[in-house]
Amino acid sequence: MKQSIIHIALVVRDYDEAIEFYTKKLNFELIEDTYQPEQDKRWVVVSPPGSSGTTILLARASKPIQKDFVGNQAGGRVFLFLNTDDFWRDYNDMITKGIEFVREPKEADYGTVAVFKDLYGNLWDLLQLNADHPLVKRYK
Repeated sequence: MKQSIIHIALVVRDYDEAIEFYTKKLNFELIEDTYQPEQDKRWVVVSPPGSSGTTILLARASKPIQKDFVGNQAGGRVFLFLNTDDFWRDYNDMITKGIEFVREPKEADYGTVAVFKDLYGNLWDLLQLNADHPLVKRYK
C-alpha cells in the first residue's frame, strides 16, 4: 500500500493577501486557483519551490468559528515546518522581505532552525535538516 498526505489546509482571512504573502515573501508557487461557484469559494493551492510533496490549501475562513483560528491553528505552537537545502540563503532572503523571526537561528542535533511568523501569526520552523537525519535519508 502507498499513501501520502497531499494537502494541509491553512485557514486564511483572504485568498489574495495569502497568495501574495506565500508567493512573494516565501517564494512558493501558486499551483491552483480555481473558483467553485457551487460553494462560492476558491480552491487555492501553493507549494514551496521545487517541492513534490505535501501542498498547502489556502482555505478562506467562511464561518465565525473558523475566523477565530486564523493565525492560531496550532494553539501557539509551531505549526508548519519548511525544510530547505540552504538555510542561510533562505533565512537572509526572508529577512530582506520583512519576515518576522521570533526565534533566532540555532544549531540543533537535527540541523539548523529558526522560527518565523506567517502573515497571520502562525509559527513556522525554517530548517535545514542534517544529511544523516532519518527524513533526509528516506527521501534521497
